Amino acid sequence: MRQVLLAASLGLIVTLFGTPVAIRLLIRRGYGQLIRDDGPTSHHTKRGTPTSGGAVIIIGTLLGYFGAHLITWRDTTVSGLLVLFLMTGLGIVGFLDDYIKVAKQRSLGLRAWAKLTGQMLVAVTFAILALQFPDPAGFTPASTEISFIRDTGVVLGGVLFVVWAYVMIAGTSNGVNLADGLDGLATGTSVMVFASYILIGIWQFGNNCQTSLTPRCYEVRDPLDLAVVAAAVMGACFGFLWWNASPAKIFMGDTGSLALGGALAGLALTTRTQLLLVLIGGLFVLIALSVIIQVGFFKLTGRRIFRMAPLQHHFELVGWGEVTIVIRFWIIAGLLVALGLGVFYAEWVAGAGT
Repeated sequence: MRQVLLAASLGLIVTLFGTPVAIRLLIRRGYGQLIRDDGPTSHHTKRGTPTSGGAVIIIGTLLGYFGAHLITWRDTTVSGLLVLFLMTGLGIVGFLDDYIKVAKQRSLGLRAWAKLTGQMLVAVTFAILALQFPDPAGFTPASTEISFIRDTGVVLGGVLFVVWAYVMIAGTSNGVNLADGLDGLATGTSVMVFASYILIGIWQFGNNCQTSLTPRCYEVRDPLDLAVVAAAVMGACFGFLWWNASPAKIFMGDTGSLALGGALAGLALTTRTQLLLVLIGGLFVLIALSVIIQVGFFKLTGRRIFRMAPLQHHFELVGWGEVTIVIRFWIIAGLLVALGLGVFYAEWVAGAGT
């Protein structure tokens, strides 16, 4: 628990006090956000706001995680390092996207194929490594079985698992990216989602097959260290939110959104809660689905269901204020996180009673 608190505190301190430094540096270098002409007109006032602030979140997370281990003299774990690798790798892909937008002065950065290729390289590397490094009990960081709260018994095998992991990682990172359209929306939602993974990691550690004396337990490698990772990310997001809340002084950009999505998918894979992520990260799922539905329906009928996708922009065009949308979406995100945690605990209670 001490490591968890230290990681969250250090992540918070680094981004809370480091973000203003990043803002000044980015302004000096001209790293300003470009706004798409086909977006809501209210966003045009945000043109020039510093972007790529997600780099601060990544740095805060890394310093929070490694600082907590250094202070407590505890060893890092393979599971924790792999999730951080996934987060940092996707953050680099996102930074290249942000850099091209600024350097070439266009609202679209990397070509779609280039971004997906970068995501694939990082995701596949993570997935392959996650099936290695068994601990003394034989648990590897990830399992080839599809999991909800535990393994479901549906075994994919090594190759299909790598494909499944890539789909999860690409989908989650792009889901967070789509949600990053209003000040504080993705950051505030991420705080709640990563907080849930702190609780999941701590609970799994207390009822882990390596430490628990009860016959019912979780077959997860390094659950406590995964809680430390989640705490570091949550703290870093909290500090960044101070500057990212409306009116935002800085945007996380693709650097942050892809990194956060990667960390979230990595935690779901390593805690064996792959399908539970659909509930816990439900707001990101809803926003991504709004884009899929909009595009699919338009191709089939030539008409649109929403005035604009992603979903938050539809409500902007309906007339809702930006702050109103963000707060109401935060409420929805909080309810979905609570539902996900409720299902997680209910599964344990139901299983303990059988």
